[in-house]
Amino acid sequence: MTMNKALIFAIAAVLTATVMPAHAQTYRWKDASGKIVISDKPPPASMKDARSIGVRQPSVVVGKSDETTTDKAADAPKAADAPKTMAEKEADFKKRQQEARDKASKEAQDASFAKERKDACEQAKRNLNAIESNQPIAQFNDKGERQLLDDNQRQQERERMLRIMQEACK
Repeated sequence: MTMNKALIFAIAAVLTATVMPAHAQTYRWKDASGKIVISDKPPPASMKDARSIGVRQPSVVVGKSDETTTDKAADAPKAADAPKTMAEKEADFKKRQQEARDKASKEAQDASFAKERKDACEQAKRNLNAIESNQPIAQFNDKGERQLLDDNQRQQERERMLRIMQEACK
């Protein structure tokens, strides 16, 4: 039961922390004793270094004529300057994690492919050396019987090994 109360309290705290700043204006100033005060109430008029925190700029400025209206993007605070919400931070974190997993997966895949190519290259070199050694070489035919390669078959195997090496030994 205590766990449920703690969970409900944590959820309420997070919701309050994320909802409240969207509706309230926040002020920051130093009081007479030099302490920094952050409040949703405006500072006393005597405070000279007071400033607003997290105030959104108006999206339209009305002047003497309709031509003085400005674009929303020009007046809006820059995304890099605005503090990120917890949800945005979490989304960024998850995005970075996914990118890291994708990068690691791609690197592992590339390493596996490179190893397969290297192994195929080495095998083709060994087979080519065996073919060019003029020692008798046997292969299994369709019936599963061992059959020695004749000169024509030997030449075909040599060409096939050269093609494999050309692709795998880059």
